[in-house]
Amino acid sequence: MSRRASSKNETDTSDLDVRKATILQAVVVEHIDTAQPVGSTAVAASADLDVSPATVRSEMVTLEREGYLAQPHTSAGRVPTDKGYRYFVDHLKSGVLGEAQQVQISDFFKSVRGEVEGVLEQTSIMLSQLTNYTSVVVGPSHSHSSILSVQLVNLDSRHHLLVTVFSDGSVTKHSVLPTIEASHVEVTEASRQLNALLIGTTLDSRVQVPSRDDHVAILVRESVSVLHAQKPTTDGEQVFIGGSSRVAEAFDGVETVRKVLSILEQELLVVSLVQDILDQGLSVAIGSEHGFEPLSSCAVIVAPVTIDGEPAGAVGLLGPTRMKYREAMAAARVVSEHLTNHFANEEDHA
Repeated sequence: MSRRASSKNETDTSDLDVRKATILQAVVVEHIDTAQPVGSTAVAASADLDVSPATVRSEMVTLEREGYLAQPHTSAGRVPTDKGYRYFVDHLKSGVLGEAQQVQISDFFKSVRGEVEGVLEQTSIMLSQLTNYTSVVVGPSHSHSSILSVQLVNLDSRHHLLVTVFSDGSVTKHSVLPTIEASHVEVTEASRQLNALLIGTTLDSRVQVPSRDDHVAILVRESVSVLHAQKPTTDGEQVFIGGSSRVAEAFDGVETVRKVLSILEQELLVVSLVQDILDQGLSVAIGSEHGFEPLSSCAVIVAPVTIDGEPAGAVGLLGPTRMKYREAMAAARVVSEHLTNHFANEEDHA
């Protein structure tokens, strides 16, 4: 798989003159709506220009020569290139969601309840339904969240369930299979000691476990070992994909659909993709800008989610490069803001 690092400095920020910029915008808007190459006659009719189709055609030739447009076939009109889309997005005025969409998002976050994983999953589904694109919601890593409570549940003498609640609202459940048989009383005491030992710490914290050889001390040591062993190399980010089936609707080529779905099945790659885009300071990565060759025909929109001003995940949308940028960017931004507020409220109530 081809993967390269891309930089915000690679983005072309040069300005076109007003007429060329207007023509380019008209081509982009028309192609997004129709998915067809756009001709000079259509541009002359739709753009706010008092010029003939012949003049528009000449300007389109220049835009093609400068890399903003491409001509799929000699007799066809033109389509935007990644560079053309980039210019369009960089000069796009911030979009505003329609009132119905704003109400839909507001009502969703007023009613959504449950553990953080469920909230993230439901958010990904809602965002995909709202935009008709595939959504990506990356949740906070509880590896940096403090532990609020720990409970060791006695399932049988050699099988216990360790339930841990974190300050970000997430809950983890892990099996503890101790090397000794423990009674219900011993498990209850171990649970009490685990709370005294772990509350207020994080998975990154070093804790002093008891060195005694009694059953309670062994349970405590082995429970802490199980809990800390669960910190994954991905730093604990949770990722939820909404509307994967929309990939088939958004892309024409079977091979393209296969490649995109293959990427979406690999959670670590999805998290890396979103994080790379945020690290570049971008809110939109178009075509090859994100560096994932299999997604070279895609655009990815991201908006960060924060907790107490610190990064805590992101909201993203994936679609073809001819996606409706204004609406999609506004939707991602508004949902990320609501998710940030949701996490802030959960922390306040913790």
